[in-house]
Amino acid sequence: MPPTTRLAVFDVDGTLIDSQHNIVASMVWACERNGIKAPAPEAIRRIIGLSLHEAVAALLPDTDPVQLLRVIEGYKTGFQELRTRADHFEPLFPGVMEALDALESEGWVLAVATGKSRRGLLMMIERHGLEGRFVSLQTADDNPGKPHPAMLRRALDEAGVRPAEAVMIGDTSYDMQMGKSAGVCAVGVGWGYHTSAELLAAGADLVVDSYPHLVGVLPTLLVQAR
Repeated sequence: MPPTTRLAVFDVDGTLIDSQHNIVASMVWACERNGIKAPAPEAIRRIIGLSLHEAVAALLPDTDPVQLLRVIEGYKTGFQELRTRADHFEPLFPGVMEALDALESEGWVLAVATGKSRRGLLMMIERHGLEGRFVSLQTADDNPGKPHPAMLRRALDEAGVRPAEAVMIGDTSYDMQMGKSAGVCAVGVGWGYHTSAELLAAGADLVVDSYPHLVGVLPTLLVQAR
């Protein structure tokens, strides 16, 4: 029989790329432009991973719907302007490319499930030369936001992989909750925007501290989960 296909699904912000500075700057700019006191940077980092509408609603729970929409549009404008600047900087975390290469060489297929817009995701993929690496690109434009499991379920369908042969890899509790709701293993990364303790409390089967660590444990993790 042919070998079983295994699927690794990656979050983006806080997992593949370090985008916190641009996200915080864009949110602060959008709030201030609309006469709203901007949340603290730490509060903004806490909602990275949610869809934009859910993130803004969580940050500004007492703001009326019209103002919320203005902040959302302001955030989009601010982020797009940042992308055009020469000093735009959203680096891949150390070891990302080597890890993707290693997983593909071992027969894994790769996918993405992110709270980013599809436009933002495609721009990130192009900027970092990741075209053709992922068999499924799931975004907040096409699915309910995290931690709803719809993104993962669609990624599984598009890859033709059973939940028992898949892993969700992310840096927030939303990723871990989504993974468990979809019936897949959930691996937290310790370099992102939620703490290791929060990831484990949200259902992470394991938290890794580097990309080499991730590559080393994934095959064993799936065997143990069967």
